Amino acid sequence: MSPGGDLRERVAELIASVSDGEVSAREVLDTDGSLTAAGVSSLTFLRVIDALEGEFGVYFDLDGDLAFVEDLDALVDRLTRHGVAAGDG
Repeated sequence: MSPGGDLRERVAELIASVSDGEVSAREVLDTDGSLTAAGVSSLTFLRVIDALEGEFGVYFDLDGDLAFVEDLDALVDRLTRHGVAAGDG
């Protein structure tokens, strides 16, 4: 498993849980990276940000560049840069 693999799975499960059935965790994990291509809507992206902030105690500036939220690996990378480890939350 790659570094951050457990965190990647946790984030995928979180995305699936806030998507109201748009995507499953497996679909998120199987995507080439683009969550939009996996079927995640713009409303779900806002829910994802809110859920990540609540789950991991991080803050994302909604006035900043949020392009990272459209890619699972970019989300995991951003969380890691915020000091989140696989066992956190």
